[in-house]
Amino acid sequence: MDTRAENPAPAGAVSAAGDSWRPVAGALLRMRRLLLVGWLAPPTVALGVLLALLAGGPWTLFALVPAGAALWGWGALARNWRSWGYRERDDDLLIRRGVLWRQLTVVPYGRMQLVEVTSGPLERRFGLATLQLHTAAAATDATIPGLPPTEAERLRDRLTELGEARSAGL
Repeated sequence: MDTRAENPAPAGAVSAAGDSWRPVAGALLRMRRLLLVGWLAPPTVALGVLLALLAGGPWTLFALVPAGAALWGWGALARNWRSWGYRERDDDLLIRRGVLWRQLTVVPYGRMQLVEVTSGPLERRFGLATLQLHTAAAATDATIPGLPPTEAERLRDRLTELGEARSAGL
């Protein structure tokens, strides 16, 4: 059950009256977990079979190392997924992410030069898209992964409209 709808902003997050953080789609977590299992299950099985054939006995327990990494990654992916969010404000877009190193990116609408929506084959399979914002300063370029395509397109159109209306004239 996704509890982020009740409390979308982490403790200490910047908040404005009436605004709330919008989370990324749960399908992003499912896609990343599928990739995790897809990358770590074959080495676990191969290592287990190889060690059983060549060394036997207790040596096959070393095959649990990639399985342990997958188990740790399962939880780490959930924490990372919960950390992503964005908020549209009057003059800028806020994007937050990160668990250990939290980042808050502020992108002023007037500084946006390009807003694009991309979706690779796996993202399309999970019904996801990524929104990329490009500004004059590369340090303020930002990405929001894991958006439903309709939300990504809506956000792209809105940000483009706001960017043109508030153009800072570079």
